[in-house]
Amino acid sequence: MDYSISKGPVLAQEAELLAVGMLQGEKRLQGAVGAINDVMSGELARLMKAEKFEGEAGSVFLLRSVSGIEAKRLLVIGLGKKADMNAEVIRQAGAAVYQAANKLHVEMPVSVLMGAGGSGLAADQSARAVVEGFGLAAYAFDAYRSKKKPTAVTGLSLVSSDAKHVRSAKKGIEIGRLMAKGANAARDLVNTPGGDMYPEVLVNRAKEIAKGVGTIRVRVYDREELEKMGAGGILGVGKGSEHPPYMVHMVYKPKTKAKKKVALVGKAVTFDSGGLSLKPAQYMEAMKCDMGGSAAVLGAFSVIAEMAPKAEVHGIFGAAENMPSGEAIRPGDVLTAMNGKTIEVLNTDAEGRLTLADTLSFAVKQKPDFIIDLATLTGAAVVALGEEISAIMSNDDKLSIQLMNAAEGAGENMWVMPLEKSYKKLLKSEIADIKNIGGRYGGSITAGLFLQEFVGDAKWAHIDIAGPAFAERPINAYLPKGATGHAVRTLLELLRSI
Repeated sequence: MDYSISKGPVLAQEAELLAVGMLQGEKRLQGAVGAINDVMSGELARLMKAEKFEGEAGSVFLLRSVSGIEAKRLLVIGLGKKADMNAEVIRQAGAAVYQAANKLHVEMPVSVLMGAGGSGLAADQSARAVVEGFGLAAYAFDAYRSKKKPTAVTGLSLVSSDAKHVRSAKKGIEIGRLMAKGANAARDLVNTPGGDMYPEVLVNRAKEIAKGVGTIRVRVYDREELEKMGAGGILGVGKGSEHPPYMVHMVYKPKTKAKKKVALVGKAVTFDSGGLSLKPAQYMEAMKCDMGGSAAVLGAFSVIAEMAPKAEVHGIFGAAENMPSGEAIRPGDVLTAMNGKTIEVLNTDAEGRLTLADTLSFAVKQKPDFIIDLATLTGAAVVALGEEISAIMSNDDKLSIQLMNAAEGAGENMWVMPLEKSYKKLLKSEIADIKNIGGRYGGSITAGLFLQEFVGDAKWAHIDIAGPAFAERPINAYLPKGATGHAVRTLLELLRSI
């Protein structure tokens, strides 16, 4: 997609489709929609009133052959009440612009900077949000369709009559483009069926991202090297599969001296059958998404060189496929993690935490300022917070606040949950240092407490993305059913803030 902004009068835009925003509940029409209504001698307001269009957030009003403006079609997008204006409203508006352009086969729609200025958003925030929503809505996964669904849309042109807004918006456009690009890269990985998404595929994707990029390097550890490193968790989970496990270590180093060192650790179980603790068939249907944590890390790394944060960033994941076979680990087996702790495996379907035990231990050895792990870890997190909110657990309150601020800035829903120390007793094993399940209740918390055993004194936060990583139903205008790329934008927003 191509994005641009130019200075000029909105009414003179020669476009197939011109998009403007309208606030709800205003006594008279404001901004571009007000100017258009004026040249139409109030006819626009009358037509919208006849159709009962009042500017409610997410609503749209399409008008053809508008007298007084050069554009062939006018798309009025409801922005809701001014008091409720925020970047997410504009993301949804950006998605609405794409959907209308796609339906009408318009190559390059034109949009004003909706929400900018008097509505409360700065020009760069408006530009970022509309481009982000547009780019996320433009995503399509049709690699497996015999007949593709081509789109005529090639990009979005923004326009403003304010020269200062134009200058400010250029930076916002680039950030929005990269946010959408990174999230969409993660969506491609998660949407790929498990038969075509095995550990080596993730390894190759990491290499592709780093190829020709001087600021990124990749180190891959195979089964033999993992055995030497004592990575019993990754090796144990991968034992039942014909596809060998790997650990991947990506490093981004800024061109100037790094202000911080950050480790991003992703769960990378490319398909989760449950192992010998086999899942019921219907619970396996979406288990291609169980590498969503590593997809988020790879999505962030796919644009990190362009985003150019001032931190040194380590991306780490242990890729394995959890399958049942005569070689698979059994309930009751004991594994030894990379940091030397022994784990009694009572349920082979609680496997992601086993791979993370090793990758977190490895992350600690890099001596980062803080570690963030991302994992489609527990159904308990979905029970607690639903399908659209991720759970954050951390041993550092400031890091939790940083993540929540980044998530809010990115428009992704997250919530902090406690690491209740008294629940540690639920993980006590009779024969090993720890067991991999903590009982029926509080499963997301006991999973977090399990992971905490492998970070030592390092500042660390765990994000359980089990609900939002894969949408079982359409979520909003830019997130239909399927992979969402959840947490990529939060990670990038966090790195930008350093």
